[in-house]
Amino acid sequence: MSKKLLLKDAHIEGIRYFETYRKQGGYTAAEKALKMTPDEILEEVKASGLRGRGGAGFPTGMKWSFLAKPEGVPRHLVVNADESEPGTFKDRYLMEFLPHLLIEGMLISSYCLGSNTSYIYIRGEYSWIPDILEEAIEEAKAAGFLGKNILGTGFDLEIYVQRGAGAYICGEETALLESLEGKRGNPRLKPPFPAVKGLWERPTVVNNVESIAAIVPIIDITGAEYAKIGVGRSTGTKLISACGNINKPGVYEIDMTITVEEFIYSDEYCGGIKDGKRLKACIPGGSSVPIVPANLLLRTVNGEPRYMNYESLADGGFATGTMMGSGGFIVLDEDQCIVEHTMTLARFYNHESCGQCTPCREGTGWMYKILKKIENGQGKMEDIDLLWDIQRKIEGNTICPLGDAAAWPVAAAIRHFRDEFEWHVKNPELCLTQNYGLAHYADPIPAVEKNA
Repeated sequence: MSKKLLLKDAHIEGIRYFETYRKQGGYTAAEKALKMTPDEILEEVKASGLRGRGGAGFPTGMKWSFLAKPEGVPRHLVVNADESEPGTFKDRYLMEFLPHLLIEGMLISSYCLGSNTSYIYIRGEYSWIPDILEEAIEEAKAAGFLGKNILGTGFDLEIYVQRGAGAYICGEETALLESLEGKRGNPRLKPPFPAVKGLWERPTVVNNVESIAAIVPIIDITGAEYAKIGVGRSTGTKLISACGNINKPGVYEIDMTITVEEFIYSDEYCGGIKDGKRLKACIPGGSSVPIVPANLLLRTVNGEPRYMNYESLADGGFATGTMMGSGGFIVLDEDQCIVEHTMTLARFYNHESCGQCTPCREGTGWMYKILKKIENGQGKMEDIDLLWDIQRKIEGNTICPLGDAAAWPVAAAIRHFRDEFEWHVKNPELCLTQNYGLAHYADPIPAVEKNA
């Protein structure tokens, strides 16, 4: 049974309300933190090894330590709740069922960072959740945990909820800040980074919902104890949004020591592939991370089990590995068409491109058109090489990572499933009514000698 830190009380009726949350020990970590100095809290976060849970996996304590502190200039904490990555819904779960966990995490984080005004920027499609958050904020304020002179410490904090307008690009931190300022959500050139000039050109830290919620157990059990959970640099627990062709889709909290095979097939988690079918492929970290076939998902090329953590999933680089990303775990069974899935993702990224950078603006649309041709039986062999060339010229050539997010799925699909693309070209009529077979995607890969 995996250790639970964030979701340990999620099953308790009424946990979204202050009174119940408080009875379960809520806000005791905040009381403890407010008796510490900001530097002491920062050291606990550093000691925890917590990595950003939004996708990049950058060490949270290090990010906080970059925050500029010019005299007389306000600082801000902004929580990125613009959870728009296809396949990812863990932050929605936290905000909907455990809003006070997020608010308590924001209180501790804001105190550490010296932010007296903090924000939650939430995606527009989560239309019902801002009401839940605002109700929780009012409850916390009535209990003395927000507002002026919190618990007599002299620290003031106001939290505001800002609804987005449904733009995926606003999940990028600088585009989010532009939107929060009331402008079009276009990413900014960096440097300067938000830690120096962020919201209204003030020093700003932008963190994911799960990252800020994790601050509560870190203070509660100490950073050193938190770091003992997990393995290596993958410390603590991680929320995984599991979906696709599995028996038990949902949000799971894991400690990153379990294997991918156990996560997919054990009854504690996904419960196996739906209808007893075979596993074909998986996108383990949200739609922007590389898709991998079953034989590279369950084991590395060295024949070692693949684990549900940052390092193990990335083992082999993009050639044979993938990324933990945001934890959006999308499972595909033997009947799924990789070309169709890749086309769907290309359409999404083309639609969500802000259009600021030419490679992304033109390239995402171009890739979608070519993939649509191939999927509809109108493709040519040279289209596959053209796709490869386009994605290569998008990656690394844009202001923000959306270009990379659009390129990586296409590159991985061609890298691992090229025979499926070729089958579509060679069978233009058959591909309209039938999917390509499972072929070799689930076959074991011969173990590679470590000293070879």
